[in-house]
Amino acid sequence: MSDQLLYQIALTQISGVGDKLAKTLIAHTGSAEAVFKEKKTALEKIPGIGKKGAASIVSQDVMSRAEDEVAFIEKEKIQALFFTDDDYPKRLKLCEDGPVLLYYKGNVNLNKRQVIAIVGTRNATTYGKEFCEQFIEDLKPFNPLIISGLAYGIDIHAHKQSLKNGIPTVGVMAHGHDRLYPSVHKSTAKEMLENGGLITEMMSGTNPDRENFPKRNRIVAGISDVLVVVEAAKRGGALITAEIANSYNREVFAVPGRLGDAFSEGCNNLIKINKAALLTGTSDLKYLLGWKDDFVKKEVQSQLFVELEGNEKKVYDLLNLEGKQEIDILCFKLKIPMNKVLQSLMSLELKGLVKNFPGKIYSVR
Repeated sequence: MSDQLLYQIALTQISGVGDKLAKTLIAHTGSAEAVFKEKKTALEKIPGIGKKGAASIVSQDVMSRAEDEVAFIEKEKIQALFFTDDDYPKRLKLCEDGPVLLYYKGNVNLNKRQVIAIVGTRNATTYGKEFCEQFIEDLKPFNPLIISGLAYGIDIHAHKQSLKNGIPTVGVMAHGHDRLYPSVHKSTAKEMLENGGLITEMMSGTNPDRENFPKRNRIVAGISDVLVVVEAAKRGGALITAEIANSYNREVFAVPGRLGDAFSEGCNNLIKINKAALLTGTSDLKYLLGWKDDFVKKEVQSQLFVELEGNEKKVYDLLNLEGKQEIDILCFKLKIPMNKVLQSLMSLELKGLVKNFPGKIYSVR
């Protein structure tokens, strides 16, 4: 692996530098390696760094740990995905607090056209499990990627049902790749590596400590187009994930349950306060997301546009991911000047890939 990876891993280990600040450093210096080779006085001037942060960076006391991790991921054949890489999940790129670096082991494209997260209580009932089984079976014609968190209950049931139906599924972990929690799910996790995979932002040696689960939840929410909450109590991790998904402008659905059922209370409340759309089956998903019968054909056609590059590709990918967008919003999200966005949009229109609506609103055709 390259020296660049060593610096990328080291960047994540600097005390006091989180994902947002790490991205700021990259924006100002150009690369992870450049961060460590920049002069201390120059680092001090970067917003959010200051003298203490600059001192931590130039001391390079994180390099040894990074070298150990490089050796580990080489041995275990783990793919490191830096947020500037093409293979990094494009949906997470749009999340301001998305992980700077991910460790992925698997064989599925994380940028599939439709990615659906399914979460819920660890105390899944027969009602919740049966819904999962039918819902996932009905998704089969669309060949989505199913995301969940490998936890007890709804999470592991979603993974198992995906495998049963031949649908790729990826588990997001709250620890490093050198362990698996809960350990009783090891056989399922191993099977997922054959049709899906396992992903985490945690380095080897990281335990599944309580504070790591909300971090895991933001990946589940951010890596997906849609979040489905099958069962949830009044409080719990599934509701935290739903809140995060809403903050990322993801589509959130909740499965309603009988009044008074403890593990439907969270879902019913999400629907009541308009933080989730009511979901009774795949037909609701198709209707609210505008899925058509020729969906699979469109997915194949989208592969024909590989010749797009530069700003054109960035603009098209964002419109393809998020739907109709005003030009001001496009510029803001892409951090590209308006004149260049307009130039790209005009070119995409001429190629028949983008449609222009009144009010300077654009969408893919």
